[in-house]
Amino acid sequence: MVADPSVESPLPAGHETAGSPLFARHNPGRDCPLCPRLVAFRHEARVREPGWHNAPVPSFGDDQARLLVVGLAPGLKGANRTGRPFTGDHAGELLYATLGRFGFAEGQFEARPDDGLRLVDACLTNAVRCVPPQNKPTGGEIATCRNFLAGTIAALPRLTVIAALGRIAHESTLRALGEKLDRHRFAHAARHRIGTLSLYDSYHCSRYNTNTGRLTEAMFQTVFAAVRAELDGVASG
Repeated sequence: MVADPSVESPLPAGHETAGSPLFARHNPGRDCPLCPRLVAFRHEARVREPGWHNAPVPSFGDDQARLLVVGLAPGLKGANRTGRPFTGDHAGELLYATLGRFGFAEGQFEARPDDGLRLVDACLTNAVRCVPPQNKPTGGEIATCRNFLAGTIAALPRLTVIAALGRIAHESTLRALGEKLDRHRFAHAARHRIGTLSLYDSYHCSRYNTNTGRLTEAMFQTVFAAVRAELDGVASG
């Protein structure tokens, strides 16, 4: 019998402290069968590291959030290990520090799902919920996982702003919203108006982008400062 990918399974032993997944019906189940290549990679990781999460990573944050941050996919030794988006790798250090700076997070980020960090008016998710080989999902995998992204967007009743980290997150979000890509070109710090939502773009906060200078801390903060201003009613429509 094929597992129902719309039903979230419990985290493995040792990961219960990651908290209950948000919007369970919009998260793939632990043994989601939809992408054969990712399933095989996931099974290999479970053999190598049986104590890791090694499963689709659920969304994390406030279920009444006005801000949704969309990343690419879990990192092999980051969210795939810990079970919480952007937790355990370099990208999370910059993202969570920035969220805290602008009032979207409370508590101390210690790169563990049980560190007690709480998001405020914000939620994190990924365009692809399973870790892909070499951090590169295929177009088909992105498209298959888009149903979960669309469901997450629809499940946030107060959603006002989406921040897309990287081109893939930007394009998958547009498609999830039923928008044409050529009407909304990706560019760092760009803002796109889509119905009642604002979509902000940022280069992904990966170690590669920050080490090469493609994305600086100041550049990243500029995006979230604009998001904060809009949510606080400072930005004009």
